[in-house]
Amino acid sequence: MKYYIIAGEASGDLHGSNLIKGLKHIDTEAHIRCWGGDLMRDAGGELAKHYKEMAFMGFLEVLMNLSAIFKNIAFCKSDISKFQPDIIVFIDYSGFNLRIAKWAKEKGFKTNYYISPQIWASREGRIAKIKRDVDAMYVILPFEEDFYKKHNYPVNFVGHPLIDAISKRTEVNEQLFRETHKIAPDKPIIALLPGSRKQEVQQMLSVMLSLTSDFADHEFVIAGAPSLDNSFYAPFLLDKNVKFVQNKTYDLLSISDAALVTSGTATLETALFKVPQVVCYKANWISYQIAKHIITLQYISLVNLIMEKEVVKELIQNDFTTPKLKTELEAILSGEARTEQLTHYDQLIKKLGGPGASAKAAEYIYQNSRT
Repeated sequence: MKYYIIAGEASGDLHGSNLIKGLKHIDTEAHIRCWGGDLMRDAGGELAKHYKEMAFMGFLEVLMNLSAIFKNIAFCKSDISKFQPDIIVFIDYSGFNLRIAKWAKEKGFKTNYYISPQIWASREGRIAKIKRDVDAMYVILPFEEDFYKKHNYPVNFVGHPLIDAISKRTEVNEQLFRETHKIAPDKPIIALLPGSRKQEVQQMLSVMLSLTSDFADHEFVIAGAPSLDNSFYAPFLLDKNVKFVQNKTYDLLSISDAALVTSGTATLETALFKVPQVVCYKANWISYQIAKHIITLQYISLVNLIMEKEVVKELIQNDFTTPKLKTELEAILSGEARTEQLTHYDQLIKKLGGPGASAKAAEYIYQNSRT
């Protein structure tokens, strides 16, 4: 069978790579063309476009890059038409993927969606487009099944693929890791996960780094995103108390004592590694004002959304300041707040449905491609 998979971000590349492995296990003749990244390519996908060319964050940034976005849309439609897949699989990345899904459905292609757009967070009315343009949806968060049921659109909850991604990774040799990255052998690590796009890293990292002198007995280590070059981080590394690792986030989290994390998939990854965290978010003023009017959620982090209560502290926009960040970091380094987070993490993992998400999704997609 011929599969066309579209992912537009680093997290989609990770989940897409595991989906490709699942499809190739089921369908040994699978021919897969994809939009994604190095992981999807290494898993056996034929890369049509790298997500690095598509990562625009926030409303203002999208408006400033409309020309590039429309060119990508046109190229995608043309590429699908040439490839003629048996099925198209969309992974998150809703702004782009829902446009392609509408066109694909009109052209008669089968359309499946793996990892739902977050319509439960904003613009719930997009459910009409999904019901019209998406033949089947596979969701990874437990509350999404009930959300779609409310709209009379049956979906399949397959569990969260991060559980597989983390459980299958090779354990890091902590001593070697510290030596390689010149991290002090005796200092506990505070991991800094400032995001995967230039705009958000620039917004987040300077405040995170403002704490280094207050926690001199800890080692601050920046987790460099695979979507950004090492040179981009150079101005942030002038502080001698800061270390940097590129594309080694899981290895870093596995040996960290605490973490400061930009809201997104990384908050859930940090929880699955059982690392106490403070969740941070700050956007440019215009993007934030727009978001405030369309996002209806009580929380922004996946950890709190899944648990339906505040498990991790969220410092959003004007609350994301050095004094408040210092207070919350101190709280999770020891004492009751740290213990409570770790206890809640155990409950979180149980709610996510166990291993096998990618294999389950691959089985559904393979069956749908044949009907």
